[in-house]
Amino acid sequence: MTGSVRARPAFRSRGTHRARRNRSHAVAVVLVAAGALLGWTLPRWERHLPEAGLTFDASTAQATLAAIAGGMITLAGFVVTAITLVVQTVQSMSPRLVAALGHFSRYLVLFGLLIGTALFALVALSQVRDDDVPRVTVTLAVGLVLADAVTVLSLLASLRHAVTGGGLARAVGERLRTVVDQTYPAATQAASGPPPPPAPAPPGEGEAIRRRGQPALIVALDEPRLVRLAARHDIQVCFLHTVGDFVGSGTTVAYLRPPPGRDPDDARQRRLARRVAACVRFGPGRSIEQDTAYGLRLLADIAIRALSPAVNDPTTAIEALDQIEDVLLRLAGRAHGPYWLVDEDGRPRVSCPAQHWPDLVSLALDETLLYGSANPQTVRRLHALLDHLLAATADERRAPLAERREALHRLAATALPDPLLNAVAAQPDPQGLGGIREPP
Repeated sequence: MTGSVRARPAFRSRGTHRARRNRSHAVAVVLVAAGALLGWTLPRWERHLPEAGLTFDASTAQATLAAIAGGMITLAGFVVTAITLVVQTVQSMSPRLVAALGHFSRYLVLFGLLIGTALFALVALSQVRDDDVPRVTVTLAVGLVLADAVTVLSLLASLRHAVTGGGLARAVGERLRTVVDQTYPAATQAASGPPPPPAPAPPGEGEAIRRRGQPALIVALDEPRLVRLAARHDIQVCFLHTVGDFVGSGTTVAYLRPPPGRDPDDARQRRLARRVAACVRFGPGRSIEQDTAYGLRLLADIAIRALSPAVNDPTTAIEALDQIEDVLLRLAGRAHGPYWLVDEDGRPRVSCPAQHWPDLVSLALDETLLYGSANPQTVRRLHALLDHLLAATADERRAPLAERREALHRLAATALPDPLLNAVAAQPDPQGLGGIREPP
């Protein structure tokens, strides 16, 4: 996008799914360890306190703690089984959804809470004597059962949204709207002075940053740290690849470009290149946190999976198209293409390639146009979507939408040769089928 380079400040994402999953693992381990430790120390500490809590004799306390331990272990097994079934259902919509959404990380914490409660009860059970009943400990165990039950019911109730295509589409759409607002700000920041061209430095005009490990995908960039490093050393970082790209071993990911006229210190540049390389996060799969295109990819996956002959669920495709329309409407009035991350003084520091408007429209709609052209409900919803976007989009951005509206007419005429079905499909309908049409 020469002559129209957009600039925006860096933002810190919420972290990739792997980072959130690692945090969930850590919390679960802490809960399990805390349950065992508390079951060992609380009864001993309680001996120095006045009697309090529910009244239990030794046999009742032992039966209560044993029942709590057995019940929590059984409930943990039930939760694992339920989550496994839900994961299989979600993967049938798209194998990428489970990893991209990170929807199930919280259930690791629930599992840790249940096992921690069971360990607390089992360890406390060993502290019960005929003449020494830790009443506060047993009372706390009963309270933990109540807390566990409320947590399990709350999280299991939320699973009903995860087992439907519409619920998954809404979850992706909600996350994607946040990413759009961050990566495509409504008001782009102008860089001070004339910005340099968005093309990266040619080979030999800067220190190359290469992928040193195994082939992987670029998952995210630590944008604030990149900008701070570039500003502190008065350089520019020019990326050749964008978030979501696959890079092989030894592939050049970016170049460090020193200011014109400066004679770079090779050793210093190499050290700086290693620090910049540490700001690029790699992984086996893409993440939605900084990747708008991947969010659209997931919504398109939901739509075309629902339209496959094996599933034949156009209503789910309509729900995915609802989210696609909302995202495209947000993107329609914003700057696209390559961009610069600017420092606090508004100076361009980090150059990143990015998709243009026609690329995003193609990604969001083309496959659904192809696979949904034989279904009147999907065709009607696509007509309404394209009409709405055409009415809300500036003239210079209408061409990709108009091309797809014409393609939709051609595809539907070929896939629906019956005059009645073709006439039905030609009517725009935001509900697909069943919406209110304008009177003739």
